[in-house]
Amino acid sequence: MAFMAVLESDLRALSAEARRRYPAIKDGAEHAILKLRSLSSSSEIAQHDDILRIFLMACEVKTIKLSVIGLSCLQKLIAHDAVASSALNEILVTLKDHGEMADEGVQLKTLQTVLIIFQSRLQPDSEEHTAQALGICLRLLENNKSSDSVRNTAAATFRQAVALIFDHVLSSEALPAGKLVHGGYVSRSASVTSDVNHSINNSKSLEEEFASLGKLKMRETPTKAGKLGLRLLEDLTALAAGGSASWLRVGFIQRTFALDILEFILSNYVAVFRTLLPYEQVLRHQICSLLMTSLRTNSETEGETGEPYFRRLVLRSVAHIIRHYSSSLITESEVFLSMLVRATSLDLPLWHRILVLEILRGFCVEAHTLRILFQNFDMNPKNTNVVEGMIKALARVVSSVQFQDTSEESLAAVAGMFTSKAKGIEWSLDNDASNAAVLVASEAHAVTLAIEGLLGVVFTVATLTDEAVDVGELESPRCDSDPPAKVIGKTAVLCTTMVDSVWLTILDALSLILTKSQSEAIVLEILKGYQAFTQACGVLRAVEPLNSFLASLCKFTISSSNEPDRKSRTLQSPGSKRTELVVEQRDVVVLTLKNFQALRTLFNITHRLYNVLGPSWVLVLETLAALDRAINSPHATTQEVSAAVSKLTREPSGQYSDFSILSSLNSQLFESSGLMNISAVRSLLSALRQLSYQSMAGTLSGISQTSSQKTGSISFAVERMISILVNNLHRIQPLWDEVVGHFIELANSPNHHLRAMALNALDQSISAVLGSDKFEENALSRHHGIKTEMKALEISIISPLHILYDSCPNSDVNAGSLKILLHVLERHGDKLFYSWPNILEMLRSVAGSSEKDIVTLGFQSLRVIMNDGLSTVPSEFLHVCIDVTGAYSSQKTELNISLTAIGLLWTSTDFIAKGLLEGPIEDNGKETSEYMNGEKIEQTENSVKKVNQQDSLIAVSEHDKLLFSVFSLLQNLGADERPEVRNSAVRTLFQTLGSHGQKLSKSMWEDCLWNYVFTTLDRASHMAATSSKDEWHGKELGVRGGKTVHMLIHHSRNTAQKQWDETLVLVFGGIARILRTFFPLLRSITNFWSGWESLLRSVKNSIANGSKEVALAAVGCLQSTVLSHSPKGNLPMPYLKSVLDVYDIVLRNPTACGEMATNKVKQEIIHGLGEVYVHAQGMFESSMYAQLLSIIDSAIREAKTTQNNFEAEFGHVPPIQRVVLEVFPQLRPPHHLPLLWAVFFQKLLRYLPNSDSSDQNEGDDTKPVESKGYTSDSNGTTTSGQVEVESLSIISDSRKSSAVTITSDLFAEKLVPVLVDMFLQAPATEKFIIFPYIIQGLGRCMITRRENPDGGLWGLAVKSFNQLLVDDINSFANGSRPDVSNSNKPARIRLWKEVADVYEIFLVGYCGRALPSSSLAAISKEDDESLEMELLDVLGDKVLLSDIDASPDILERLIITLDRCASRTCSLPVETVELVPPHCSRFSLTCLHKLFSLSCYNESNNWNPTRSQVSKISVMILMARCEYILKKYLTDEKELGERSFPPARIQEIAFVLQEMARVVLHPETASVLPLHPFLKGGGQLEENTGQRAHLFVLFSPLCELVKSRNSRVRDLVHTLLRLVSTELGVHKICLTN
Repeated sequence: MAFMAVLESDLRALSAEARRRYPAIKDGAEHAILKLRSLSSSSEIAQHDDILRIFLMACEVKTIKLSVIGLSCLQKLIAHDAVASSALNEILVTLKDHGEMADEGVQLKTLQTVLIIFQSRLQPDSEEHTAQALGICLRLLENNKSSDSVRNTAAATFRQAVALIFDHVLSSEALPAGKLVHGGYVSRSASVTSDVNHSINNSKSLEEEFASLGKLKMRETPTKAGKLGLRLLEDLTALAAGGSASWLRVGFIQRTFALDILEFILSNYVAVFRTLLPYEQVLRHQICSLLMTSLRTNSETEGETGEPYFRRLVLRSVAHIIRHYSSSLITESEVFLSMLVRATSLDLPLWHRILVLEILRGFCVEAHTLRILFQNFDMNPKNTNVVEGMIKALARVVSSVQFQDTSEESLAAVAGMFTSKAKGIEWSLDNDASNAAVLVASEAHAVTLAIEGLLGVVFTVATLTDEAVDVGELESPRCDSDPPAKVIGKTAVLCTTMVDSVWLTILDALSLILTKSQSEAIVLEILKGYQAFTQACGVLRAVEPLNSFLASLCKFTISSSNEPDRKSRTLQSPGSKRTELVVEQRDVVVLTLKNFQALRTLFNITHRLYNVLGPSWVLVLETLAALDRAINSPHATTQEVSAAVSKLTREPSGQYSDFSILSSLNSQLFESSGLMNISAVRSLLSALRQLSYQSMAGTLSGISQTSSQKTGSISFAVERMISILVNNLHRIQPLWDEVVGHFIELANSPNHHLRAMALNALDQSISAVLGSDKFEENALSRHHGIKTEMKALEISIISPLHILYDSCPNSDVNAGSLKILLHVLERHGDKLFYSWPNILEMLRSVAGSSEKDIVTLGFQSLRVIMNDGLSTVPSEFLHVCIDVTGAYSSQKTELNISLTAIGLLWTSTDFIAKGLLEGPIEDNGKETSEYMNGEKIEQTENSVKKVNQQDSLIAVSEHDKLLFSVFSLLQNLGADERPEVRNSAVRTLFQTLGSHGQKLSKSMWEDCLWNYVFTTLDRASHMAATSSKDEWHGKELGVRGGKTVHMLIHHSRNTAQKQWDETLVLVFGGIARILRTFFPLLRSITNFWSGWESLLRSVKNSIANGSKEVALAAVGCLQSTVLSHSPKGNLPMPYLKSVLDVYDIVLRNPTACGEMATNKVKQEIIHGLGEVYVHAQGMFESSMYAQLLSIIDSAIREAKTTQNNFEAEFGHVPPIQRVVLEVFPQLRPPHHLPLLWAVFFQKLLRYLPNSDSSDQNEGDDTKPVESKGYTSDSNGTTTSGQVEVESLSIISDSRKSSAVTITSDLFAEKLVPVLVDMFLQAPATEKFIIFPYIIQGLGRCMITRRENPDGGLWGLAVKSFNQLLVDDINSFANGSRPDVSNSNKPARIRLWKEVADVYEIFLVGYCGRALPSSSLAAISKEDDESLEMELLDVLGDKVLLSDIDASPDILERLIITLDRCASRTCSLPVETVELVPPHCSRFSLTCLHKLFSLSCYNESNNWNPTRSQVSKISVMILMARCEYILKKYLTDEKELGERSFPPARIQEIAFVLQEMARVVLHPETASVLPLHPFLKGGGQLEENTGQRAHLFVLFSPLCELVKSRNSRVRDLVHTLLRLVSTELGVHKICLTN
């Protein structure tokens, strides 16, 4: 073991030290070592004293080294219980001897050994041994020769020995072990709160020990150990009193030391004194007497008893007696307390008073002590109120600071002490501080102790109150239940009595210090006290202390920069007297640190006590209102920012964070109202209402600053009411009426700012409640049935709006209530259910207002309902919504509202229609039965579906009524005197029917037609016919120049009749839409035909007597119906015929409209006819088609050109005829009636010029060509007289139609291209029949050249003529044309006859002639000449050179026509040839050229029978024409003599001679020439004989031309003669041959 090894080592050291001088000790040590090795434990060592003896022998030598070794080993043996109890006496003797040694080390070792003895099992239990051991310590303590370390060690050893003795007493007496509280004074911690908390923890353990002690009875006879302790206590008491100790055998020790040991025993061994009667007697009679005597000693006492340390010990001992033994030592404690309290006011040294104050502070911060004292004394009528006196003494010390000359310095020192304490450091003066500074510090220390003592009382009260709450004697302030009327708990009664006893004293002292001091540490501590005491008062329901502390606290919350000069006035608070500082608005509010902390304290208090404040809320709210004004004031600042600094230069420093903190706390207070009980919330609301009432009177004062301040207070109250509502939405019903009632009162205030504030608050409140979860859940659970609670709540929420609107005379309030309603509907309309009657009734009353702004606001709410809220409105209120909308539609205040309301009616129909079944529901029983059968089938599958369908059927019936109510409103609005309203209503009515007609049943449609549709039409027609035509004057704008100035009104709507015409147009448009969409359904309704007939009558009347717009609308109504349903086969024939009849009547009869309007209507009708025919041509029969053409014909004939016709004068087709031209392509006969093509084209051809004369000759197909006015002599030439006759006849024909020439030519000019195009599109079989008539018609157009040479008709006709002939010839040549049947041959014969007639008439009579023209433009003449040449080209190059089916006589007529045209130049007298224009000569030469081309043979040409026939005919005519020209030239040349020959004639003769040289004849052609058979190809000629046989025929005239004077002619003749010789072969004959 380690102990054995250490002990053996000590023995060796002892042996080594005693080796020389003390051999016996050396031998004994060695022997002990050997003995030790045989032992194994401490108990064995104790049984053998050999080892102990060797150490005692070493001590007996009394040498320092051996004594030290010996004492050290003794300590080890005693500590390890290796010494027997019998050796104690010997050891004590040894120790006594060593205590007398002069060596300090030996003395210290001796004291250590004594202490180890008391700590081991050797602790003496006899009085002798105990006194002997304690005597060693006391002798060393009192020995003047002892060093300080020895004396200090002796004192400590004695103290520890006493503690061990009394511990042994506790154990032997079976008392609770451990110390109840630490001995001595309770040290001061960082704050009074910490001290109180520390005392609370100690008091809890103390109470537990006392509880265990309470079970033990007081014992009169102590045990042996108890008697030993008692002897020690008596001796110590005697020593402390200055006497001698009989038992300890000590003559004298310092009283201070003895008193210190007594204080130690009193504080740490309370159980001994409370259990053992002898101890209690010593305490009562000896110790208390000692302490009383010491307390009564004069302050001038000299010596030890006058020392501060002795005084401190006396006071601490007294404190322990009061603290621990006051319950048993009532009288003594009362005396002690009285003496302490009196000492605070005696003229004692300052340090003495400070010591007393420390003791009193200790009592105050110890909750248990203070409680015991108050119970034993203040609550006992027989005893003095020592606690009250103690607190008053402390308060006097605190209040004395204001009377001191150095009060400011003292307060600064107090602040420093509190600051140091808060930081956890000790406050101290400088070393060189003056006496004055020391005095100030001492005074400050006294004040500090007094303040802490008072705060200790405050926190003790708070602690005891919390204890009463914990044990259930008091209700927690957070408890929802009401407190009992009377406090009955022991602790609760104690707290209540204590508060009533001390609150006023504490309040005065704390408020004084709080007023005087600006130190943060002091302010924080005192405000903590305010908070703790106020909260305790609230828990105890001590109203007067609560209100007083609140009033005092509120005084420190807000201050202004000019506080000394600030005016103040006293306001009576409901619970107490308090002074409220009214800060003028102009003052700069400076928020100091004290203010800030006071406000935070106030918030803490209210958060803790909100359930118990009751009427005290008014005090808090007035302060919070002032804070709110300060926060929102531009003049407010914090202490860190100087008020002189401009607010523009302030940076976002701490002041704004302070304000934000306070603002947040302010808001949080009211946000926590949701945690209050309902009575507390009502108290808070009542206080807010009272604050608002108090301020309302100030708003009416003439002082603007005061009024503004009061308005701010009202604003604060209103905002906080809203906050309370928002945070109590889960229990809003009991609070709503009070809050809203106040808002309504404010809304009736004469101050407009308050009214606006009230309205805004009401808006926020209603929105908050409706937006709560409660209403969300209710909206989701409506199908569960009516909830009475929610119904009453919802009605109470909405009803204030109606009350405000009905009761308040101010328009701004009425407008505000409507704005609130608008906001409610916009945000929460989907959550409303029970309040719709109130809302709708309110809106209905608004509609009757005469104020435009009010009506507008009401209508905005209605718009929200109708646009977005209909789905949430209960079905039983939908009809009310529609009625209210109708009221807004009919109001006269604002036009735009009426128009928009009509649009809302349309929106409502969309919503209503969603509930109707898709498609019209048939009314017959069969269909209903089928539907029910279908429902029964679904019932077998799913019973839920059946229920839903039954509900839908009920909804459908309700929706029908709703729709009819809307229709009825719209119909009534359709008669409104305001055109815009009635037009909008009419438009909406028909748009609604058109949009949802598919969901209406037949019965509903029947009602709609007869009750709404036709009724509206009849009324509009009647009003349009009977309304005034007087012009309206616009709105009067002012006066100018003495005349009234009116706003201009457009001429189209400046009379009542025109306005009604516009309405009628809309009616027709609406009917058109309905018929267009639902005609198949409607015509199946009974008596619909009669309605159709009435519609037709209205249409005819409107066209005949109405304006242009009305007539067009009427036409469009019929038109759209026919066009929509005729292609689908949904339009029966009677309806179509009725429409045609109406059109026929209208176009044949003049109307009451102007000419331009009539034309526009007719144009529309004609357009409509074309569209009708296009869409319904499959329904047309021959008679209907003929009627259609007849209608068109009548329209054309009505369009006569007059001198006033502007368009005709400038060469434009009249509008009606233009429309007809557009329609003609659409009127092609239907496919099922091809024979109508002829009828169609005959109608069209009648519109071409000269149709009458043409019609007369239509059937004369066999009349010879001469009957046209052409006759020829035997030479085939036409005389000049005959030409004149032709011209006269043509002129006379033109005169016959001069009245309509311009019109017919213009119309025909536009008609010809249409005619040609349609002809080309006609069926091939019909073309054969029609073609001749087309050619004839074109011919009539071509001959208009004489009357109108500058017109375009004849040119178009020429082009069309050429186009049709070329197309026919090409199709014949390509074989694409079908074979001509026998039935079609007469048509072909007629065709070529007409072709020949056209060529004969036009070419001979109108081409190549000098016709009169008003246009002298060269381009126009060139175009005309090109047309003539084009016509000749088609005839000569296409018609006569192609294989056509024309007869020979037709061919001959065509060739003769060319010859007649070629004879123009040569047939004229030579004197007049020069008068003919050049183009006439060119035309004549071109005709000659065509004759030569027809006679000539070219191998490249396709030679066919027709070609051969044409060549034979043309060569004979050509030869006759050439012979005539040659002879005529010779004759004219002789007549002229030397005169020059006309160039035209020279050109003609030269051209003939050149062509004769060019022409080569086909043998078949040459065969018809009248030549000698030899010249026709006798055997003596060459093979090519006959190619120029024509030269033989003209050989004689050629020979005569040889002698012509013109050299050119002679040269050409010579050339021909050479050709003749070549042809005869004589050019090869020569004499040499």
